[in-house]
Parts: sequence; C-alpha cells; structure tokens
Amino acid sequence: MPDRLLRGFPLFPLGIVALPTESVPLHIFEDCYLRMIEECLLADPGTVGREFGIVWRSEEELKQVGCACEIDKVLERMHDGRLNILARGTRPFRLIERQDDLQYPAGVVEFLANDEEEIDAEAGQRTRELYAELVEQATDQLLKDEELQAMDAYRMAATVEFGPDAKQELIELRSENARLRLLELLFRAAIKRLELVERAQARARSNGKVRFG
Repeated sequence: MPDRLLRGFPLFPLGIVALPTESVPLHIFEDCYLRMIEECLLADPGTVGREFGIVWRSEEELKQVGCACEIDKVLERMHDGRLNILARGTRPFRLIERQDDLQYPAGVVEFLANDEEEIDAEAGQRTRELYAELVEQATDQLLKDEELQAMDAYRMAATVEFGPDAKQELIELRSENARLRLLELLFRAAIKRLELVERAQARARSNGKVRFG
C-alpha cells in the first residue's frame, strides 16, 4: 500500500466543509462518534492517530475529498457523555474506500499533495490585497504586510465564511495557483456584497431622504 494511503481512518460525515488551518467547533453526541473522538484523544498529539476526517455530506452525495482534522481542545464534557471540542483542519485527503469493520465510520484514505509548480507571485499579491480589503471592510482591522505574506490560500479562506460548495471546490484543487485564482473571484464577490449591504443600511438610516451636509 502506498505511503500516503491509510486504512481505518476515522470519518465524520457532516453538512460542512473544513479547510486546512481552519478552527472547527464540534458538538459530539452520537455514541459511535464519541468513541471515535475518545480514541483520537488517547493518541499522541501530532501523530496520525490524533486525526479524523471531516467529509461533506451534501444533499446529493458524500464527497470523496475531505479534510483531516486534529483535536486542539476539549471545550466541555457534559454529564451525559457529550463533548464540545475545537478541531483544526490539517491536510486534505481522498476517500478511496469505506470500511464497516470498526465501531465508527472509517475508510481507506489517500492524503493529497499539492502539484509541483512555481507560484504566481502576481496572482498571490492580488488575492492578498483583496483579502486585506475584505478584512478591513468587515472588521475594521488593518493587516500588516508580513501577516499577509505569510498566508497561503487555505489560511486566508479559513477565516472567511464561504458556503460549502466554494470550500469544497477549494479543497479539491491540488494547485495553489488555482486556489489563489478562485479566492480572488470569491473575495471580489464578497466585497461587492458587503458594499451592497452597507449602501442598503445607509439608505435605511436616511429614512428615504437625501441628506446634504
């Protein structure tokens, strides 16, 4: 079996898509997933045994590409056994085959590497500038240039609330250049939506009157 393939990898089918570096709060209440999470917690931090995979269960199908996640913190243990945890996306994988021989959903997975390519510096700069504009417009926070330059496509996307379709497209792309180009389009659309919302709010505050001075 190739090195990047792993059998018995725990799977968590959900109605969300996780991205590498993204923080994902989860409420665990079903017995099979409680067992799965407890096994992950018993593994040493930083090892593959600490990871489980989130795969998007859309209305049409269970997607084949998901994101491995590691448990960062147990936020709350409830008296009835339920857990609130904070997980963090680590790396993308492809589900090769489902397995039914464990006490929780699992499968044979292949961890996915990026394409070998020269990163398009101009595309990266455009995308980071748009990201900075979006962050400033949404939060009034000004990002420092060194912060921006340290961020790849996943790190930028992980801080923005995109829909699952957009996030799934991002995680299925093996090219960083392709992810940057997609993010450029998504950021432009998000900025335009924010501007429309701001204009609508300004009109509402004016009570339909044009203000001079």
